[in-house]
Amino acid sequence: MRAMARKVPAGPYRVGCETGLSVPGGDGAPLVTDHYFPRADGEFSRPSGEFPTVLVRSPYGRGVPWASLYGIPLAEHGFHVVIQSCRGTGGSGGAFHLWRNEAADGRATVAWLRQQPWFNGALGTIGASYLGYTQWALGLEPPPELRAMVVQVGLHDPHAYFHAGGAVHLENALVSGVGLAYQHQGWWPFLRAALRLRRWLSGAHREPVPYASGPAAELPWLAEALGRTDGSDPYWRGASTEAAAEHPAVPTCLIAGWQDVFLDQNLAQYRRLRRAGRETALLVGPWTHHSVLQQGWPEVFTESLAWLRAHLYGERAGLRPTPVRVHVGGDANGNGDGTGDGWRDLAEWPPSAGAGEPWYLHPGGRLERRRAGGTGPMGEFRHDPAEPTPSLGGPVLSGGAGRRDNRALEARPDVLTFTGPVLTEPLEVLGPVAARMRVTAAGAEGAPAGRPVDVFARLCDVDGRGRSVNVCDGLVRVVAPDGAAGPLEVVVPMSAAAHRFAAGHRVRLQLSGGAFPRYALPAGGPDDDGVPGAPVRVTLHPGSALDLPA
Repeated sequence: MRAMARKVPAGPYRVGCETGLSVPGGDGAPLVTDHYFPRADGEFSRPSGEFPTVLVRSPYGRGVPWASLYGIPLAEHGFHVVIQSCRGTGGSGGAFHLWRNEAADGRATVAWLRQQPWFNGALGTIGASYLGYTQWALGLEPPPELRAMVVQVGLHDPHAYFHAGGAVHLENALVSGVGLAYQHQGWWPFLRAALRLRRWLSGAHREPVPYASGPAAELPWLAEALGRTDGSDPYWRGASTEAAAEHPAVPTCLIAGWQDVFLDQNLAQYRRLRRAGRETALLVGPWTHHSVLQQGWPEVFTESLAWLRAHLYGERAGLRPTPVRVHVGGDANGNGDGTGDGWRDLAEWPPSAGAGEPWYLHPGGRLERRRAGGTGPMGEFRHDPAEPTPSLGGPVLSGGAGRRDNRALEARPDVLTFTGPVLTEPLEVLGPVAARMRVTAAGAEGAPAGRPVDVFARLCDVDGRGRSVNVCDGLVRVVAPDGAAGPLEVVVPMSAAAHRFAAGHRVRLQLSGGAFPRYALPAGGPDDDGVPGAPVRVTLHPGSALDLPA
């Protein structure tokens, strides 16, 4: 396990471990827990109470990778590390639920820690993905011992993860569900479930209600979560832990990736923490959800360890001088070859609060800074649910995530592109990106009125050879009017970016009617029980623009 954490410096202590401890949860259900600890005197004896404690609560098991990422290396650096399986997973009692038990079980675990002779009253938490959600749940009513949190690519709002933009985030939801249901059972059950999911996704566009069959049907809690699309539904009451960021008492380090599924939630967490006056730090790297714990782990571990040492030991020398560090992609160091470390220290994120700079759509696929004249359409695309526009790269949990060559995708007849002129000097984009589209929609004859329509928008960097690489993207689902009613203005939030377009490159906006299976297909109408509808043609009108940060 220690070898898996390569490129991470070893600490001065040898490590001991006691496994299979039973900790009572909020209702008394036994939660299986492992305890890693530094051997203070180099002897095989129980440690003294001079070391602070770091809590990790996981539904994905307690061994690989968490023991190698957190348990062993943090214990080597002088921390007790308590890794616990959430209820209903990894041998713990009770039944797993996506959010209803984590706050109570976290508080019960802290109560158990208070009874341990080695607990010195200084507590921190750490963890990635859902392990970040368990931290926010504990932070809703932070115990007095909690002095630091390190949330690595972690969520706080399950509804937003499944339904942001109005469409079901199908692929990521199913991959998450399979991970939550099977990873704690061991690698073989997890691998078999992942292979079943891959086969099912290849034909999922033919399913009337995709999240009511296949892998989702095996997991009733997931099928219910995907079917409850309205965030105001009482089902979602208590799911969001965003209020935890409003407590100023617990210093919190946030680690995110530009191609991670939780980037928008991490940036929202940072804004809320700053408004609350809470001590916080933000690190955003060029990572996907998985590469943050692989290629990015040396930077992530260094940042995490410095934060824990600062707030549990009082050793602040390892902290950065600025609260924000981001990795700038593209031509990061200005030498034109796309190389360089690309790291930028900032006093705030985003660095500028100024109004965005519009790049307007023009006929013929042009993207210009001047507004288009005339009243004619700027272009149109057609989306057919029977042959949906495929998803490619971007913030997904499956293989192929991240930045990809989009040329084959952009050659499809159902994908529209608008490309700017060759840049004579570098263009830097630091902040939120959005597309403002003025659209109308027309369906096949006999198609019902009031059909939902998806608008997928993606910012790409086109180099001198024509290679088009995605930077950031987003999708919204709307009910677009037909031509007689006039265009509807649709704002597509495309997340945020830190990217430098090199001189000689071009800015491109890519548009289509979806990205499947990343997003579930829109239904055919308001009363069709979720059955995908007939093809639809979306027309773009003057005034449509790409908004880049000032």
